[in-house]
Amino acid sequence: MAQKHAKPNLSHSQASEIVKRLYRLTASAIQSLPSYDDQNFYVAPIEGGEYILKIMNSEDSKNVFLIEVQTYAMSFLQQNGIPAQTALPTASGELMSLEEIDCGYGNQKYLVRLLTYLPGTTISKVPVTPQLLYETGKTAARMDTILQKMEHPHLNILKREKFVWSLSNVVLLEDYLYVLDGDPLLEVVKSVIKAYKVFVDPKRSSFRKCINHGDFNDLNILVQPDEKEGYRITGILDFGDMNCGYYVHELAITIMYMMTEHPKPIEVGGPILAGWESVLPLNEAEKDCLYLLVLSRYCQSLVLARYSVTLHPENTEYLMISTRKGVKILQQLWELGKEQVEKVWLQTAAQFSDSK
Repeated sequence: MAQKHAKPNLSHSQASEIVKRLYRLTASAIQSLPSYDDQNFYVAPIEGGEYILKIMNSEDSKNVFLIEVQTYAMSFLQQNGIPAQTALPTASGELMSLEEIDCGYGNQKYLVRLLTYLPGTTISKVPVTPQLLYETGKTAARMDTILQKMEHPHLNILKREKFVWSLSNVVLLEDYLYVLDGDPLLEVVKSVIKAYKVFVDPKRSSFRKCINHGDFNDLNILVQPDEKEGYRITGILDFGDMNCGYYVHELAITIMYMMTEHPKPIEVGGPILAGWESVLPLNEAEKDCLYLLVLSRYCQSLVLARYSVTLHPENTEYLMISTRKGVKILQQLWELGKEQVEKVWLQTAAQFSDSK
């Protein structure tokens, strides 16, 4: 989690100057984009092409090796048929540059990259059909199986043992629960964390390990219309939450975020699960823990968004995007219970797989 004043706040002229100095490109158009902890600009240079200038927050910028591995992973996926951004080298041949910039609270160091621009619109803005959900699950599984083959001298840095967004670290949320004081949601979150400790923790040794993207959400998946009047996935964004985790974690994260985009959230899990299992069938322990892992991700999203709002009240609208719908969905899933939700997911997944 980035701390207060860690998020960069460059002006358009500062961003243009960086693009000119580091990449020898002159921005004819530059536009701010919404973001969580970092700062992003769309850049169209007069020399041609379209790019995203990404300025990492000052906390994450201290971990150069982590950003190096994330940048390599994006390129590795792109080379293996998964549409991800790649970094443009600077004029001196580097894929990133550590820049000292004053954003209004003194000079701080920020890692800067210029990434390729991927066409498409976020999946949050199109009708989420069962077929698109199936493709989303399938893409998530393909992505993780490819990442698992990746080799890099600093790969160990992805272990991130105290990373608060990792689904291995749900109990770390207890340090942030004060942000829910007086909120009826607090009891549900406490109950989910307790169930996680009792039910998920003992089964983790049976989960299959992998490298997770870690934030496969509705704002990080780009789509474009296909020839069948549906949509195809044309881009995967934001590798900042990559960590050493488990395949089932990625699946749970995918289901949770896609639920926020659907009028009937409970119906989302089945098609995604079918798509995932067309690449990588779950084992019994993974299947048994999926429901609680989805709920745990809801708890992470809701609690940490509230916490971030205390640090960045000016960014409340973006930070609370998943939260508004998420509160109702979490309560609904908890009230329905594991058996009922799993029944819907597994039956729908089986029907979807049979129709393929």
